[in-house]
This record gives sequence, structure tokens and C-alpha cells, in this order.
Amino acid sequence: MANSFKLKTLDGSAIAANTESTVYNAPASTTTIVLGLTLSNISNNTVYASVGINNADGDNVKFLRNIPIPTGSAVEVMSGNKIVLETGDAITAESDTANSLDVVLSIMEQA
Repeated sequence: MANSFKLKTLDGSAIAANTESTVYNAPASTTTIVLGLTLSNISNNTVYASVGINNADGDNVKFLRNIPIPTGSAVEVMSGNKIVLETGDAITAESDTANSLDVVLSIMEQA
């Protein structure tokens, strides 16, 4: 198995409020380890962000819900933890405010 470190980003400058957007979708024949996830408020007001895992077997969950992020701030949500994604699993993010949330995701893919 080859390991490949990657950076995935979501530019939230043109996303409507309360719209679940896919940050990353694990490709076929790949196991992915999520190493870091940062949510950044790019708006002029406090926003409330949520992050979910859409699991390929249908067990979709929100592992962060309505986290407040003040203006000009960022939140690193992994804090040393890891999340394993299998083929077809996805990480999603959303904000309660339009055009307000950038996402940075650091991963390692094993194919």
C-alpha cells in the first residue's frame, strides 16, 4: 500500500447558508486517515459551523454541530485525534451564514 499525504480545501466564499458541502470524498480502493481539520470564519460576524461524515453504508453523522467561530478566527477540530474514512465516505461542512466558512483538511490516503 502506498501512502500519500494530501491537502484538501473548501472555499466557502460563495456557498449559501445552511448548505452541506463536501470537503472530501474517499476514492475507490482507498482508506483515508484524517489528520487535521481547520474551520476558518471569513465573514464579519460570528458563524456557527457543523461538520459531518457521510458514511458509504448510510450511517451519516454530525461530529460537530453549531460550533461558534468568532469573526477572524479559526478552529482546529482534530486535536490529535484521527478519523478513518473508507471508500465512498465523505467529510462535509456547513455554516449558518452565507459565504462565511473556509475549510482546510489534511489527510493521508492509503491505496
